[in-house]
Amino acid sequence: MVNGDPHATGVHRVGIVIVDHGSRRDDANRMLLDFVQLFQSHTSYRIVEPAHMELAEPSIATAFDRCVAQAAVHVVVAPYFLSPGKHWDEDIPGLAGQAAAKHPAVTYGVSQPIGLHPLMVEVIQSRVEQCLATGLGPGKGR
Repeated sequence: MVNGDPHATGVHRVGIVIVDHGSRRDDANRMLLDFVQLFQSHTSYRIVEPAHMELAEPSIATAFDRCVAQAAVHVVVAPYFLSPGKHWDEDIPGLAGQAAAKHPAVTYGVSQPIGLHPLMVEVIQSRVEQCLATGLGPGKGR
């Protein structure tokens, strides 16, 4: 890393771990895999790994290890969460720190959750318009 700036070494040396809560439902866990593929195909980051905070594999530690195995020198753990809370404040940073401890030459950080990002307005608007276009009203299901 040059001058402590992960971008100075290029995005090809930055690993991204996109972490959700994890579920006992396989279809919910597969959605994270689909999102990770979408993220990777729309960004210049090539080292992108999925992780579940709990209840399913891969764990944050496994995903972190996979990033390092692909030559990441800086890892960003990005919560796929809408709101801050205990998981973002405590659990994810703690698990990321434990994973990073095995790789002392690798720096890491935890990004903010999705939260009030302005693009969320477009996402919700799109979902509302999709619902209206399909003729689904209140109480009519999906």
